[in-house]
Amino acid sequence: MNIQEYIESGILEEYALGVLNEVERAEVERIAREHPEVHRELQQVISGLDAYAEAHAVTPPADMRERVLQGWQQAIRNTAEQEKLIQTADVPASAPLMTASASPTTPISGSDGAVVRQLSAPQEAPSRLKWLIAASVALLLLSGLGNYLLYSRLQETEANLEVAQTAQSRYAATQQAALNERDQQLAVLRSADFRPVELKGTPKAPEALARVYYNAKTNAVYVDVRNLPAPPAGKQYQLWALDNGKPVDAGMLASATAAGDSIQQMKDIASAQAFAMTVEDAGGVPSPTMSTLTVIGNL
Repeated sequence: MNIQEYIESGILEEYALGVLNEVERAEVERIAREHPEVHRELQQVISGLDAYAEAHAVTPPADMRERVLQGWQQAIRNTAEQEKLIQTADVPASAPLMTASASPTTPISGSDGAVVRQLSAPQEAPSRLKWLIAASVALLLLSGLGNYLLYSRLQETEANLEVAQTAQSRYAATQQAALNERDQQLAVLRSADFRPVELKGTPKAPEALARVYYNAKTNAVYVDVRNLPAPPAGKQYQLWALDNGKPVDAGMLASATAAGDSIQQMKDIASAQAFAMTVEDAGGVPSPTMSTLTVIGNL
């Protein structure tokens, strides 16, 4: 696996944004455990995105929630008033339709048609009133339900907007961090304070070639690999500074650095007359294994 291509594929940003499924997330976590450079890059992505998102977070209007809640509460109060009106306006079915002296079969105004009109008019009015009130209550309930659904949709929209803004902020932070790193590397290459040291291959690897940039003023050390054999599984290249013949640990090369895909800053070195690289167990060792010496160069 080309670790640098894996890092630059964008999958670490997708992991940080939470858009991967469970299988993909587990694969990223496995690779991060096996490759320290992937783990470091993943931590930098998460930290950079969180910092950028916090700096550019957008707060919704303070009164938006109150406006929606007030509308919903008003709808509830209107519904309660309409129910009270129904209870007070309900006309008993046994209410008299005629005067006490009139019988159901006795004409009131001299014709059968008049009798019919006097008996039917009082029956229709309460039914119509009840129907109108029921319709009003139904409309109010629908209105309240609509307000509630609108409020829920508003909350969902705000949440989605916040997620989108956070994702955009994290992506922008990642790109900015990569750009800053490139600028720093370019500054090292152009600085007169950094002395380049050519590390040439040993008989074990005659085609190997690397370069160290050493700043004696700040003790900073950068390494740029031109050509190194791929280390065996479970192994890493370790850089050593030779100070009066004594090897001093200068740090482990990331897989991307060993492949020649990036310039890596190593440990600060106070004094050195030469630099060398050996192949060691992943994580490094306190003293070099001379049988695996791959490149070496003097200042």
